[in-house]
Amino acid sequence: MENQIKIDVTNVTIRFNKSTEKIDNLKEYAIKLIKRELMFQEFLAIKNISFKVKSGESWGLIGRNGSGKSTLLKAISGIIKPYQGSISVNGSVAPLIELGAGFDSNMTARENIFLNGCVLGHTEKYMREHFDEIVEFAELQDFLDSPIKNYSSGMIARLGFSVATMVRSDILIVDEILSVGDYKFRQKCQERMETMLSSGTTLLFVSHNIEDVKRLCDHALWLDHGNMVMMGEAAEVCEAYMSQQ
Repeated sequence: MENQIKIDVTNVTIRFNKSTEKIDNLKEYAIKLIKRELMFQEFLAIKNISFKVKSGESWGLIGRNGSGKSTLLKAISGIIKPYQGSISVNGSVAPLIELGAGFDSNMTARENIFLNGCVLGHTEKYMREHFDEIVEFAELQDFLDSPIKNYSSGMIARLGFSVATMVRSDILIVDEILSVGDYKFRQKCQERMETMLSSGTTLLFVSHNIEDVKRLCDHALWLDHGNMVMMGEAAEVCEAYMSQQ
């Protein structure tokens, strides 16, 4: 349904505890923990954020490093839980958040394709049927039987993107991972994302490349130190953000 709410973020606050003292080893940490002598400082990475994403919309999250963009995406992906508020996600999610997430560095690319497919909920039969498609898109035919610990960051990004986008998920979440790829492959990825968007996929996209955000996204959310600065049409939000840089 065109106006179905796919992602509903309501009054979300995300808190981390930062240690206020240096602890050099596990033994010292355990002793202080037992004695309740560990001191922590509260850090709010996201502060009371609310927004709704409808089916088929594409949202860019922008802001300087440390503004909370990746933290918010991890919460939406279910990797971390909010300290306060709620997040509702309606549909299947293909997250591309951290380079190499879902991969075993000691396994070959061939083995990791099946491992990552399993993590995303696909059967071995399904992965075998789409194996050649994944390899062709990732352009890794000559490195299939090499451990991915020997891969460059760009090669890992290509493999992760190819596996995650071989089937159209309801929601695609991409966090700056494509910035490590070469120009030609980034163009391929953007074309695939545009195809997915035209087919109804909902996109959450984090990038420091504002032109990419304006090209791919129809809405944008500007964060600064965990606070929402502005939310609205992508072109308008991006222009306001750039005027402050």
